[in-house]
Amino acid sequence: MTSTLYKFLHLSGLFLLAGYTFYALVAPAEQRKRVMIITGVASLIVLASGFALLHSVYGGHFYLWVVVKLGCWLGLSAMAGLAFRKRAQMGLWNTLALGFILVAIAMACFKPGM
Repeated sequence: MTSTLYKFLHLSGLFLLAGYTFYALVAPAEQRKRVMIITGVASLIVLASGFALLHSVYGGHFYLWVVVKLGCWLGLSAMAGLAFRKRAQMGLWNTLALGFILVAIAMACFKPGM
């Protein structure tokens, strides 16, 4: 039961984080504070629920795929702030955000190193 709740929180946070990260790429500067708050809260939810899942399902063991997903989380969490500061590189941020998301999905599905 609790791992189902953690999965729900993890996926909900991921959808919010990804959606608002892509929104940050095109949002007007007046929306910066609101977008940064939402991506920050979503990022915290993803991190906390991810570690809760790791503990409840895998006994807290760190595998290679977990380390890669942490790197993807860190990169995606930084994207919203970068998108507002470096507007000229929007294509790069878009590609990196999509790459982080796809790599994280692949790690969750295939779990290499386990």
